[in-house]
Amino acid sequence: MLKVGLIGAGYWGPNLARVLNQNRKCNFSACCDVNPKNLENITCQYPTVRGFSSTIQMLESDVDAVVIATPIGTHFELVRQALNAGKHVLVEKPLAHNSACADELAALANRKRLTLMTGHTFIYSPPVIKVKELIDSGMLGDLFYISLSRVNLGLFQKDVDVIWDLAVHDVSILLYWLNQVPTQAQSFGRACVQQNKNDVAFLWLQFPSGLIASIEISWLSPQKMRRSIVVGSKRMVVYDDTDPSEKIKIYDRGVVLHQPESFGEFQLTYRVGDMVAPNLSNVEPLVSEVEHFIDCVENHTTPLTDGVFGAAVVRILETAVRSSRNAVPVPDGPELVALGKS
Repeated sequence: MLKVGLIGAGYWGPNLARVLNQNRKCNFSACCDVNPKNLENITCQYPTVRGFSSTIQMLESDVDAVVIATPIGTHFELVRQALNAGKHVLVEKPLAHNSACADELAALANRKRLTLMTGHTFIYSPPVIKVKELIDSGMLGDLFYISLSRVNLGLFQKDVDVIWDLAVHDVSILLYWLNQVPTQAQSFGRACVQQNKNDVAFLWLQFPSGLIASIEISWLSPQKMRRSIVVGSKRMVVYDDTDPSEKIKIYDRGVVLHQPESFGEFQLTYRVGDMVAPNLSNVEPLVSEVEHFIDCVENHTTPLTDGVFGAAVVRILETAVRSSRNAVPVPDGPELVALGKS
């Protein structure tokens, strides 16, 4: 049975520990954390798990694979050490803090013939999978645009801004849905609360097919929203992850363009049909993600979110952030007169 060790027992680590312990295909045998309290919490809850305060010592043990849930800035070095130690790796998103490091890790895993998987958990959620099925089936027709919103009041992160914390989810979802890498990526953001760290941002992506996508992300919103709208020529889909019962709604709505019968103008009519909410599985995405990782290791297959996929997400985010420094200024014009003032 595959022996798996966990590196990082802080915010997300306990969730991974629970799922690893429940999985019958692996043996959750080791945990490593530099914080003694975090490590004690895991080893007390799971007495058969060996505790390590040193990553090197754990990598020298008999674990076959490691799951890494540490701050983003540590991902590159930890993944590199694990791969060089001959361990398969599942690392939380994003794969690395820049595209050069992400590409290096993907290439290293390939040379070592080891499984490297990035933990883009939403890719393994039933609603996201369902939208992918709808797109691939052609049921939605030609896709026009996709709008995504992921906002909440917090959680403010110490090591990254809102783009690297939240937009990473939506960029990975778009790559999974479309199986395309965007040709353009732009962003604007603002640091409203913390200096030099954006807590609200907007990203725009354009894909080779012509489809455009917008992403709204924020740690500074009065309401929690995780909503995506996919607009096609035949149907439209709303994916609302906060809806407890109907996360996916398929709308038979659109606009029909009629050719003119004479020299008159083109005529538009609006199609307003039924709404259908399909049944979805209740499986926990993190459970599916870990099972997929273990299956890929055992069967020597490529994960959906492998190192190449993870590196593509990092490259897109990096490009979008860079574009904000090259914004085109609006030319000066007449000063606006304040409305309501004499």
